[in-house]
Amino acid sequence: MFVNEDNLTELAAQRWATSHDPRQARLMSALVRHLHAFAREVELGEDEWMAAIQWLAEAGRISDAKRQELILASDVFGLSTLVVQLNNRFAPQATPATVLGPFHIDGSPAAPYGFDMSDGIPGTPLFVTGKVTDLEGKPVPGAVLDVWQADADGAYEAQLPEVDEARLRAKYRAREDGTYCVRTIAPRGYAIPMDGPVGDLISTTDISHFRPAHVHFLIHEPGYEKLITHLFQEGSEYLDSDVVFGTKEALVVRFTERPAGAAPDGTTLDVPYLLAEFDFVLQPA
Repeated sequence: MFVNEDNLTELAAQRWATSHDPRQARLMSALVRHLHAFAREVELGEDEWMAAIQWLAEAGRISDAKRQELILASDVFGLSTLVVQLNNRFAPQATPATVLGPFHIDGSPAAPYGFDMSDGIPGTPLFVTGKVTDLEGKPVPGAVLDVWQADADGAYEAQLPEVDEARLRAKYRAREDGTYCVRTIAPRGYAIPMDGPVGDLISTTDISHFRPAHVHFLIHEPGYEKLITHLFQEGSEYLDSDVVFGTKEALVVRFTERPAGAAPDGTTLDVPYLLAEFDFVLQPA
């Protein structure tokens, strides 16, 4: 069949529907229809089409094992959060999920209860303590909490090319009663990387390019749904304008100021510190 403007979309969708995998057939034929609908709605110009192709190519070029520019693009378009919402419809009492972000690194070192993952990096000491439980409040012993964050300047390990060892990331294991204790430094709200194609695009808008202060957690235990989430500092800037749409009310936690002295890990600090208390509630698989 010869192609014209009226039949092109359906012809292309039908071709992609011949995928040998039923799910891929559905995905690709729907993608074709939506892409064509977008181009028709905005009457996409050839120069605009080429600019988009070049933007995607540059996003690929700038990405590497530590920087995922296309994940960042998905984040700022709100797509990452939408996919999280669609795939993590947990019970109301379960801890809500949010975006992974572009800076998670696999293989963080195992850390004992109360281990200081800041390891001398400047900043206000912060302890995060609580329990890991199921929906009924029963402890999940041995649950592994994969934790990572930015430093007091808002930089992640993945953004520091001179760093070749684990920095502000570790895997903690909950004790038999489900309790855990993370020692680190208070994170800071920060700007997403603005030196790539995502930053170039945001610079043409009034969108805030900042994230509120937070600590990342990933908990994946047998018998439970994987939980990817953050804890946000109550009162921090940008809670209501998070550039990646990741803030949720249930994840905003008070960082209480505590005087020097006895700390939650059993040690004694000679400087004041912050304490955040939060119980992670896992959704059964």
